[in-house]
Amino acid sequence: MLEDILKLSQAFIRIRSTAESKDKLDEILKLALSYLNNYTVERFENEGKPSALIYKANTRPSKFKLILNGHLDVVPGREDLYEPRIEGDKLIGVGALDMKASAACLIYAFLNMVDKVSYPLGLQLVTDEEIGGFNGTKYQILNGVTADFVICGEPTNFDIVNKAKGIIWLKINFKGITAHGAYPWRGKNAILLAHNFLSKLFKRFNNPKEAKWQTTINLARIETSNNAFNKIPDDCTIWLDIRYTPEDKDRVLQEIHQILPKDTSVEIMFNEPSLYTEENNVFIQNLTKSIKFIIQTSTQIRYANGSSDARHYMNINVPGIEFGPVGGNIGGDEEWVSIKGLEQYFEILQDFLLRIDSDREN
Repeated sequence: MLEDILKLSQAFIRIRSTAESKDKLDEILKLALSYLNNYTVERFENEGKPSALIYKANTRPSKFKLILNGHLDVVPGREDLYEPRIEGDKLIGVGALDMKASAACLIYAFLNMVDKVSYPLGLQLVTDEEIGGFNGTKYQILNGVTADFVICGEPTNFDIVNKAKGIIWLKINFKGITAHGAYPWRGKNAILLAHNFLSKLFKRFNNPKEAKWQTTINLARIETSNNAFNKIPDDCTIWLDIRYTPEDKDRVLQEIHQILPKDTSVEIMFNEPSLYTEENNVFIQNLTKSIKFIIQTSTQIRYANGSSDARHYMNINVPGIEFGPVGGNIGGDEEWVSIKGLEQYFEILQDFLLRIDSDREN
């Protein structure tokens, strides 16, 4: 089976399935579905981003017990790295870890187990996770797809990620009063208004100096239409990238509005929920047993600073996690995934899918 997983992973890597390449997104999904034509395939497309939902029944179950979620799109990489190569235990290439090899494992786990389990199992393949997942996973959810639990095959080094920060992107527009630069008392500098606001903001939300489960704020951009040295700018816009913990969901925006000066407008560009699933969730507990059974060591249940499509299920109260194989250099040159880890990942998934079967003793 490992040979088949490697072959499909390599075929996926060779396809440059980046966000702007509609033909390549279509091509990679077509390739994936060519392995699944013995089962029902529901096709979706929104805003030019194709996705699919695969299951055994003739009609979609009202609710899946479990959905395996994989994305086939990648962050762009160096041209030569779209040709995969193997060095020792490493499969190297664009998206090898995030998450083309994982997706291949999910496909083969589904193929091997869907006829063996007694519950409705779904496989969700999307092509827009790297740009937010709004036209793939979220679009399917809006069209009625739901489950008791979801696993996103994101890279986690066999850890279980049960919580991840939510995301808020803001544009804040400050309005001042223009005047000649030689007479600053006659005007109100919009850039200084933004500076004063930011000083107050970062006193309330002080970014940690190392990885920590804490709300963080990144000042991504600051701009003004002013292009003269001798003019007081009367406009300034800042961009904020806020990654919030579930505890700060309401607090962040409340505190921002408390310290904003008058005549300031706020545009919420992006407001996505955090991921949070209780550690004692029965699916998580069964997965920990499967991991220990296959790799003979306990796993860590932890948080992630980044995000995944699992967060979309939070909007319909469906618990989920991120769980994937071992690798490194995610999103960078020489991104790799462990070949032995892929075999173990596949075996863990198989054991887990059987373990949660209602007809099988845990």
